[in-house]
Amino acid sequence: MRQLILDTETTGLDPASGHRVIEIGCIELLDRKLTGNRFHVYLNPDREVDAGAVEVHGLSTEFLADKPRFSDIAKDFLGFIEGAELVIHNAPFDVGFLNRELHLADSRFKAVADYCAVLDTLLMARKKHPGQRNSLDALCKRYGIDNKHRSLHGALLDAEILAEVYLAMTGGQTALMLELEEPSLVTSESGAPEAIQRLNTSRPRLRVIRCSEQEINAHQHRLEQIDKASGGKCLWSTTI
Repeated sequence: MRQLILDTETTGLDPASGHRVIEIGCIELLDRKLTGNRFHVYLNPDREVDAGAVEVHGLSTEFLADKPRFSDIAKDFLGFIEGAELVIHNAPFDVGFLNRELHLADSRFKAVADYCAVLDTLLMARKKHPGQRNSLDALCKRYGIDNKHRSLHGALLDAEILAEVYLAMTGGQTALMLELEEPSLVTSESGAPEAIQRLNTSRPRLRVIRCSEQEINAHQHRLEQIDKASGGKCLWSTTI
């Protein structure tokens, strides 16, 4: 399954009030493994960024002035997400903004849900942990995920953190990032830089460490103790 962990940053809270997307961060999971493929871009919103929003993500109007507009990267973005499942924390917020951007870029563009499936991890967390706080920070604390480097919100950083949270919530291993070479920059058809990371195939073979005879005997002795204490119900000693 191809999944994309996605987050956005915006000029404010409501697209209906004219607020715009200013950053998209999207990383790829393939069969629950991080591949290193990503889509990340800053965008010129053609409007001022609210002061309250700048306090959250640190992206100023001046910083965004020379960045591409959403219409410049819309086709590249849709090509990246098409056919995948988007994994988003509080999906209605991000999808609402993206749908608005797609409509403004070209009225012929469809809504995000017409190009891919959408999974909301906030709804998932509320079902799994009812009555508890389920913000991304709260989930990091609950699942023991280090987010101390997150002094400000950022779409790509939050997507990386959400990937760890999602894998932990769904019972998977979280440390799945492959070793990567430095990302190389290429130019998309729109002229916007696009970062592509390639797998490093020069890694040495992994060492195989086998148990010693003493360790095997100690393990067997421990299983016998468990089997005796449980009245013969030790599952690990059952031969299939």
